[in-house]
Amino acid sequence: MITRPLDLASRLRPAPRSFDAWFYVNVGLTAFFLTLLGSRFVLAPGLGLDFRLPRVAGARAGAAAVSCYLSVQASGQISTADGLVEMAQLPEWLRRQARADAHPSLLVRAGVGVTLAEVTAIQSAAREAGFLSVVLAAEEPGPAAAAGPGGGP
Repeated sequence: MITRPLDLASRLRPAPRSFDAWFYVNVGLTAFFLTLLGSRFVLAPGLGLDFRLPRVAGARAGAAAVSCYLSVQASGQISTADGLVEMAQLPEWLRRQARADAHPSLLVRAGVGVTLAEVTAIQSAAREAGFLSVVLAAEEPGPAAAAGPGGGP
């Protein structure tokens, strides 16, 4: 008697004998959200933590405003604002981006291990697609580059 003064066990309703409609609604919503979270729009692949840009003296002096960008890793992955793009799909993606802007310009963020052949292939594909300028990203050597990913304090 002392351990159960409110006698809550007698006031609980019995467990259901079968699945009602709410069970199927919950299962359906769970499947929907798992499908949504598996989408590339929610969990978009990004650059790895070891992604580093090359260091070039005067990199900040050559900075320019661009209309779109892409990042290339040494493994060959090309990451855009729309997700991963393969090298075979890149010319079509570049044409769509060039048509979307009056003065299209492209920023290519090529990692340290990316070969010159890959960079020049991307640059020539961008020129053929109609980009007016192609800018290669680089970090300024020295304390500014060591400040962090933002490049500043």
